[in-house]
Amino acid sequence: MNRREYVLKLPVITEKSTLVKENLRTVAFKVLRDANKIEIKDAVEKIFKVKVQSVRTANFHGKKRRQGRYMGRRPDWKKAYVTLKQGEKMIEFSESV
Repeated sequence: MNRREYVLKLPVITEKSTLVKENLRTVAFKVLRDANKIEIKDAVEKIFKVKVQSVRTANFHGKKRRQGRYMGRRPDWKKAYVTLKQGEKMIEFSESV
């Protein structure tokens, strides 16, 4: 198996990402922390069979959380905003509740 299959973890489905998807043809994904823009672009193009115009990434630091007197920390993570080229079919996700 290629690394391409592991780069994309899951789509980010929030109010903001839904608005960006509808208005700007941009889809948000949670990706591996060490993935670069070229790997993300290649993974989206091969898996979903679409053409990618640009990729923007953002790193997020995990929040500190406590349970009683014990302190813990959520893991750091990375988000990628993938903009599709004009005329490409939008990627659709189904939410399982």
